[in-house]
Amino acid sequence: MTEGRKATKNAFVMRSLDWIERIGNKLPHPITLFFICAGFVVLSSAILSMLGVSVEDPTSETGKLEVFNLLSKEGIQYMFESAVSNFTDFHPLGTVLVTMLGIGLAERSGLISTALRALVTSVPKQLITAALVFGGVMSSMAADAGYVVLTPLGAVLFAGLGRHPLAGLAAAFAGVSGGFSANLLLTSLDPLLGGLTIESAKIIDPAYAEQMNYAMNYYFMIVSVFILTIVGTLVTEKIIEPRLGKYEGGLKEDVEYLNPIEKKGLWAAFISIIITSVFLVMLAIPGFGPLGGDGKFIDSPFLKNLVPVLLIFFFIPGLVYGIVTKKVKSDKDVANQLGDTMATMGMYIVLAFAAGQFVAYFNHTNIGKILAIAGADFLENIGLTGIPLVIAFMVVTGFINLFIGSASAKWAIMAPVFVPIMMNFGYSPEFTQTLYRIADSTTNIISPLMPYFAIVIAFAQKYDKRVGIGTLVSTMLPYTIAFSIVWVIVLILWMLLGLPLGPNAPIYYQ
Repeated sequence: MTEGRKATKNAFVMRSLDWIERIGNKLPHPITLFFICAGFVVLSSAILSMLGVSVEDPTSETGKLEVFNLLSKEGIQYMFESAVSNFTDFHPLGTVLVTMLGIGLAERSGLISTALRALVTSVPKQLITAALVFGGVMSSMAADAGYVVLTPLGAVLFAGLGRHPLAGLAAAFAGVSGGFSANLLLTSLDPLLGGLTIESAKIIDPAYAEQMNYAMNYYFMIVSVFILTIVGTLVTEKIIEPRLGKYEGGLKEDVEYLNPIEKKGLWAAFISIIITSVFLVMLAIPGFGPLGGDGKFIDSPFLKNLVPVLLIFFFIPGLVYGIVTKKVKSDKDVANQLGDTMATMGMYIVLAFAAGQFVAYFNHTNIGKILAIAGADFLENIGLTGIPLVIAFMVVTGFINLFIGSASAKWAIMAPVFVPIMMNFGYSPEFTQTLYRIADSTTNIISPLMPYFAIVIAFAQKYDKRVGIGTLVSTMLPYTIAFSIVWVIVLILWMLLGLPLGPNAPIYYQ
């Protein structure tokens, strides 16, 4: 390729990235966006009702499903009467807040950041890349902590080993962001997305939604951790490092290893995890523990009440670590740390109010059901089913992710539409959520509007002042491509084998 063609191609790429950034910056805040969506549903319900829009619905007594007008007398009464309950009954609200109490203490006491540092500084040099990617994937248990802990740590580790620091930064960033949906443990993302999925499934089949659980993607995500670690390691060492070449910046870094107090606290936390796990397992044994139930484990109260389980699992080790390292000296410290955690959730609480109204209006008007039936008919008429349908949904999700960074905000908008459509095609809500999580995670690392994208650029500029959006996107694009291809192949194999995605979570919906 000539220099002129290279320059033209690079200019086109940069113009495209600039266009995406400009469009994304013009979008309203997610909270405003949900209020706009709620208003749009209200107006649409009135217009569609006046036009007499309806679809054939064999589950209805009349055989016909019509739009409920929210601007009618009954509709206006409903909006006023349900405003509070739409907020308090918004499924993910309580689950996320309760889960974050446990995770927040583990994070603010320093346990999670110390554990991540211990992971990537205690492995052999030849495994440091894999440890970085693996640690990045696992960091999702602390929400966004991986971005500010592991990403700069990856650069520091590589610089200390004489390798290109940007390669270490890229490996950590790929794990943290590209593998955000995968984990060996259940994280706050599971109840957050799961609550929206369950609510959306109720549009088609309330009885089916009642037996769903937050661990609906757990088996698939466990396997995904190891798949992404392998792929991320190969991309880093075979593509990214050779492309970056030898680091000539001359900036050397000293790796910050754990001090004796941190090590002592980590061991104490590890022992507490074992004790806590034994206690929780005893509670969950069928026929013995009070949460085990009388039947199968997958139908037990334990799986149906995972939120307090997650609270206990993170809270106790976080408390033990804080006490040993003197980060927690009294109950006041615990209260303050929990209060600080809830303070950071203020934006989410407001978002939940707006999203709660939108989701409730969308369901009450029957627009969701009508879209599901009409959308399924349209896709069936054009012959888009099976694997092409799966790929199309993931492409749409990835495209939307370039403009809306919040995973919960996107899913709150998409779930009421796509979950029912996919159910009409015979795919379970659990499977649709899996598709969403894959597409969302793999495109996070190339989305300039992802909240932590600018922070990662700032970390990178410490080693190369020329790094900008284009540099970071071009560096991370191989991860997006590789993660997407391999993850989809694994999913297709999973489908062909008919394996459950999680406890009591089939791929197909009857």
